[in-house]
Amino acid sequence: QVQLVESGGGSVQAGGSLRLSCAASASSYRMPCRAWFRQAPGKEREWIATITRRDDTNVANSVKGRFIVSQDNAKFTLDLQMNSLEPEDTAMYYCAVTWPTTSGCATKSSAYPYWGQGTQVTVSS
Repeated sequence: QVQLVESGGGSVQAGGSLRLSCAASASSYRMPCRAWFRQAPGKEREWIATITRRDDTNVANSVKGRFIVSQDNAKFTLDLQMNSLEPEDTAMYYCAVTWPTTSGCATKSSAYPYWGQGTQVTVSS
């Protein structure tokens, strides 16, 4: 059974940090592409970062240098360390998993069939 559960969201002032975690079931963790997305009110879901089973990472330009994606393969967890947070980072954050395409791990949300319920991050100025 594929199951993903995010945690670690909350409210923080601009410049602060938060660490999100995604607990995955063993079935979920079989999928090589593990990603973080976010969605702000009234906006489309935005890809943030991807990490593969081999620890290859890819991070969106909008958060590069501030957000770090990592995982613990022994514990089936996926983490997102968020530093230097800005009010524009306010959103619901989701983890998702899928199989790779011929081009590697997708960055479009439509390519990910399995999602967690999300965790809210609010950054105040």
